[in-house]
Amino acid sequence: MYWQNRFERENPDEKLEKEILDIRKVHKDYGYRRIWGELRNRNIFVNKKKVQRIVQKLNLQVTSFIHKSRKYSSYKGKVGKIAPNRINRRFNTSVPHQKITTDTSEFKYYEVDSKGRMIIKKLYLDPFMDMFNGEILSFGISQKPSAENIMSALDEAITITNDCSYRRTFHSDRGWAYQMKAYSQKLKENRIFQSMSRKGNCHDNSVMENFFGILKQEIYYGKVYYSYEELKQAIIKYIDYYNNKRIKQKLGWLSPVEYRINALVA
Repeated sequence: MYWQNRFERENPDEKLEKEILDIRKVHKDYGYRRIWGELRNRNIFVNKKKVQRIVQKLNLQVTSFIHKSRKYSSYKGKVGKIAPNRINRRFNTSVPHQKITTDTSEFKYYEVDSKGRMIIKKLYLDPFMDMFNGEILSFGISQKPSAENIMSALDEAITITNDCSYRRTFHSDRGWAYQMKAYSQKLKENRIFQSMSRKGNCHDNSVMENFFGILKQEIYYGKVYYSYEELKQAIIKYIDYYNNKRIKQKLGWLSPVEYRINALVA
């Protein structure tokens, strides 16, 4: 009778489980911590350990991929101007649009040639991120490393951040494009400080490295893309999601855009 009564009784967590399943429909890569944060945003206050148990019960754990390919490096030696490391790992700022960082990341996709062979192709992403809230302000996507691609994204980032009342700093690694005279001159014309990481030190731009890691974990690793356009559209869609919907604990469980709007209103 004991077991029969247990099986027949109502599930006390049925409503909570439905909320969690609803969250995962929209945010397929949310782990239990971020689900717990989203529940709080919905005014549902529950113990984090309980959320973890329900996520395990419903088999909603997020798959983590270990990827050990060589990181793309745009460093080609000293080909232009090397700027000092003005940021010096001081990534935090309370001022929107004051500290901006950028980098280039490489992605692979596959195409079938005329002989039916699968060949590897590459795509390059050049985003500009606001260190204030981690928001991607502008980006370029191309099939090869492109100065034009980076300069176009730079122009857009400069325009967006023109409302900053403090002098801005744009940070990057020592990639060839950021050493270009046109790049440094554009910053100088707009009274923007240029900052560069030290040679071979990825931790000097860890905020951007972290973004690339999240992006690849959530839409790239474990998935095969069979055209440039398919991969490009997946990245564009993800950046919109990342900016507007993906919440972060350090932003008080708000998305980057929500956090910026709240800060401007306060």
